[in-house]
Amino acid sequence: MTPRHPGSDDLQPSAMVNLDIARGDTPFRFEAPDDSFGIDLVRSGGLSLAPVANFEDSRTAQDVGTDLPKVGFSLELGGAVRFQPSENFRLSAELRKGVSGHEGWVGTAGADFIVRDGDRWLASIGPRLTWGDDTYHDAWFGVAPADSVPSGLPAYDPGGGIHAYGATASVLTQLSRHWGLVAYAKYDRLTGDAADSPIVLTYGSRDQFWFGAGLTYTFGPALD
Repeated sequence: MTPRHPGSDDLQPSAMVNLDIARGDTPFRFEAPDDSFGIDLVRSGGLSLAPVANFEDSRTAQDVGTDLPKVGFSLELGGAVRFQPSENFRLSAELRKGVSGHEGWVGTAGADFIVRDGDRWLASIGPRLTWGDDTYHDAWFGVAPADSVPSGLPAYDPGGGIHAYGATASVLTQLSRHWGLVAYAKYDRLTGDAADSPIVLTYGSRDQFWFGAGLTYTFGPALD
């Protein structure tokens, strides 16, 4: 799950929550750092289907730097489909609906190339696409006519569509029998109506960066 303010020009720290179960000598399944939190309901071969939850942090006028309405904390609920035909390659897609905050639809799609030595270490990298509907784009990138004068920005009504492309990379290594370290970075380049938003052009950036790091803990028997 990743708190963020789309369109910001700052490096943005991110939060990742993950829980997985493996039995015996079976390695943990690969999960990308930008996957939403979910539990598989269907798993067959390399295909899995899961309900997912994600959130985007709120955005205030102070965050933007001018007088625009607040976008509240956005809880997103939806579904994910993932297909991993081999140990080294995975395809994934998610579609989520904001039930608070922006209240729009947002979707992501990506692929990951994975190299690993069991659970001792793992590295991944892959491309990403992000899509949003009109409601999502209005919340994050639009300027309503009533907000134009107080914000000093021209009115802007973006349409829906693909609004970012980029890549995500991660590294995970085991430090001891139970403790491990994970780090990741994500880059998006805004495109389309999102990239042309006066909010982005005046107070933000078309280049979006996120990073994260944390510790992992393995319960039960661990690596020798």
